[in-house]
Amino acid sequence: MILTTDLNCTQNKNSSQVKPTVFGNCSNTDGYKYTVYSAMYCVIFPLALTSNCLALYVFCRLTRKRTPSTVFMTNLSFSDLLFSLTLPFRITYFFRKGEWDFPDWLCRFCTFAFYTNLYASILFLTCLSVVRYVAVLYPIKAKNIFTVKKAICTSVAMWIFVILSSCPFFLSGTFERGGKLRCFEPKDQKSWGRILIMNYFALVLGFLLPFFTILCCYCRIIRRLTSSQRDLRKNKQSRRRSIYLIVLVFISFIFCFLPYHIQRTVHLHFKMSKADCSKLVLMEKAVVITICLAATNSCLNPLIYYFVGQTFRRRVSNAFMETMNSKRLSRQSNSSFSPSIRRGSGYSLKAKIIASLAMAATERRRRS
Repeated sequence: MILTTDLNCTQNKNSSQVKPTVFGNCSNTDGYKYTVYSAMYCVIFPLALTSNCLALYVFCRLTRKRTPSTVFMTNLSFSDLLFSLTLPFRITYFFRKGEWDFPDWLCRFCTFAFYTNLYASILFLTCLSVVRYVAVLYPIKAKNIFTVKKAICTSVAMWIFVILSSCPFFLSGTFERGGKLRCFEPKDQKSWGRILIMNYFALVLGFLLPFFTILCCYCRIIRRLTSSQRDLRKNKQSRRRSIYLIVLVFISFIFCFLPYHIQRTVHLHFKMSKADCSKLVLMEKAVVITICLAATNSCLNPLIYYFVGQTFRRRVSNAFMETMNSKRLSRQSNSSFSPSIRRGSGYSLKAKIIASLAMAATERRRRS
């Protein structure tokens, strides 16, 4: 056997060049994969962790009035947070050039968490779009059509469906190759065949059906918003939120989900066929990019909460302003404490002002 200079494909002396099969003899893309994954996950992890922790804090602690939208956004942020907590293990794995140092069950769970988050995000974004569709087209009946109780039941059903659909990924555990314990990689040709079947199931039910549902909802919303000039003047705020939701959800689908599902399907067919080495290497590199794009969705979802959720935006702004005011008043109180001992009445006046401002902030928080 000899090694070619460009593609590292092996060739038998007594036969023509062998085309790669599922485990073809093309040059591997491990170096490229480890570098890109490590860099992207190091950026995604802190952004996704902090933004989704903040979102959950606002939804669970600061938001008193529940709506169907807040129920779906809470589930969406929980899904993103769960995925972000698995990223340190992925970062460690790729920094160590493909060597897994953790238990086998954790490898399986990290794979499971990626696909659970991916399809939970798609389904909950679809639910948000349907809620907005009902609110715009049927504003009077909206409260009866979509109640908080129905939203909770829908969320439970979504989680059951996503978890059951992602359970086969628990079969993808660790294995040894090249003297290293591997993870996040198919073990053999049988694994690729199973993944191809799962791909079509996820493609139809997890992506195409939600995507066309969202497309139909948004076409109807846009048609309704542009059909009446009186409605445009009357409901500017609702119209703005609808436009924000349309733009942000479409960005998520076009930028994060669509490239990944197209590339995954094409790549699997290349893997299962006797593809040319150069094309196979190109497919491997493209898969790395599209997986990273899919992972960035956990950072984009908090933008939906901020621009679409009026209550969420108000809560975040109020919490930020109250924190800044508290720090400023604390500094002023500490700086004026010593001189106020000599000016007892002056200190008493400032203490009263600080107390009144604190009470006003508390009352404003209670009302909102």
